[in-house]
Amino acid sequence: MQRFTKYNLRVQLKPKRKKAKAARIDWQPAPDVDKRIKYLSKNLDLDWLKNDSLHGFRSTNSKTRAYARIWGLPRIWQKALQAEASYIIEVISEKYDRLPEKERDKVLLHEIVHIPKNFSGSLVPHYRKGKRNFHKQVEVLLNEYRKHRKGK
Repeated sequence: MQRFTKYNLRVQLKPKRKKAKAARIDWQPAPDVDKRIKYLSKNLDLDWLKNDSLHGFRSTNSKTRAYARIWGLPRIWQKALQAEASYIIEVISEKYDRLPEKERDKVLLHEIVHIPKNFSGSLVPHYRKGKRNFHKQVEVLLNEYRKHRKGK
């Protein structure tokens, strides 16, 4: 037989709270992001990028802290769908759209650095043991971008 302590009574008598329904995340194609990615890859000599396999999407109602995310199509999905490697750069509308153009480009360059040179569908993490430094590569691309903007 269960003992009824104050705690047990409180748990039994306490009504359950209903969770507020969160708005669903909505994804829409973002031709402006596609155009900007193509511009950056052309002007910064990012020749390993296959622009036809890079897609930009804009999401709304996301609760993330990130400004953008990158999605890769893993090899198993490529084989199952008989498709080539593809990447989607998703920008979070509530955060990304408020940024000035320079900062938007910085966010896109950060996401582009996640794409490996072999364009395999996998993603490069921020930290890897003994390999090249992710953040250093972002800085190199940003410096090239700044030089390009000054030369305009």
